[in-house]
Amino acid sequence: MSGHSKWHSIKHKKAATDSKRGRIFTRLIKEMTVAARSGGGDVDSNPRLRLAVSTAKSQNMPAENIKKAIMRGTGELPGVTYEDVSYEGYGPGGVAIIMRTLTDNKNRTVAELRHLLSKNGGNLGETNSVAWMFDRKGYFVVENSVADEEKLMEIALGAGADDLREMGGSFEIVSTPENFETVRAALETAGITTVEAEISMLPQNYVKLEGKNAQTMIKLMDTLEDHDDIQNVWSNFDVDESEISD
Repeated sequence: MSGHSKWHSIKHKKAATDSKRGRIFTRLIKEMTVAARSGGGDVDSNPRLRLAVSTAKSQNMPAENIKKAIMRGTGELPGVTYEDVSYEGYGPGGVAIIMRTLTDNKNRTVAELRHLLSKNGGNLGETNSVAWMFDRKGYFVVENSVADEEKLMEIALGAGADDLREMGGSFEIVSTPENFETVRAALETAGITTVEAEISMLPQNYVKLEGKNAQTMIKLMDTLEDHDDIQNVWSNFDVDESEISD
C-alpha cells in the first residue's frame, strides 16, 4: 500500500493549514448531514453517522456544529439535499482515480471535475472504467507513537482485521467493510486514536510516477482534495520520497 501511504503523508502535511482545516470541517458537516438523512440522527444505531461524528470530534469541531449538521439531516433544521455520487478517471501516466462526491448539482460537479482532470494531464472516464483496479476495504492509520505494534496487532486482528503493516511512521490496518465497525470500536475501546478511519478503495497494484508526471499528479490530487464537492479521492499512483516537496 505504498502509494496510499505516500499520499496519506502528503495530504496530512498539507492539512495543517487553516484553509485546509476549514475544508475538512465543510466535508465532515456534509457527511454528517447525509448520514443522518439516510440512517437517522441516533449515533448509536447509525454506524455511518457515528464514524462521521467521531472524526469531527477528532478534528476538534465544536459540538454545536455537529448538532446542527445532524439536525439538518433529520429535517429539524433547513438544509441542502446532497447526492452521493462517485466519478472515475485517469491522471498523468494513465494512473486510475476514483472521486467520491456529495453534491447538490451533478451537472456542475462533473463539469468541474472534467476541467480539473484535463488541466492536469488526465481525463474523466466512464463508470467502472477503473473501479475494477481497486478493492473496497476498511482502512485505518495509527501513528506508531500511539501504540506498540504487538499490542495493536493483537487488538486489530482480534477484532477481525485482515492485515497490519508499518509504513513511514504509521501503522496501516486493513479489514473487510463488514468488519470495519468492529475494528473501529475495538481501537476506540483500547484508547487508540486513528489518524484515518474510513471505508476506502485500495489499489490492487500501483503505477510508478517520476519527474513531471509525479509532480503533476501530486498537484492534481491536492486540487481534487480542495474541491468543495469531493469527500474522498483514491488513486493507484506511487512516487519516490524525492518527488515530494514541502
